[in-house]
Amino acid sequence: MKIFVDRGKCQNHGLCAISAPASFQLDTDGELQYQESFSDEHIDDIEDAIDSCPLQAILLHRDAA
Repeated sequence: MKIFVDRGKCQNHGLCAISAPASFQLDTDGELQYQESFSDEHIDDIEDAIDSCPLQAILLHRDAA
């Protein structure tokens, strides 16, 4: 699975970076940066980040088989 952030919805609140700092960060300009790929050990944090997003801008996509 991979993380996808809808940049049209995201307003860089940063709640995802608090919930899952290994996958989401705000850069020095306050813009969200994230890594699409992640290890299974971070799935709980990523699910918390998805739930914490006030604009529901974060999605998980299954890798193509």
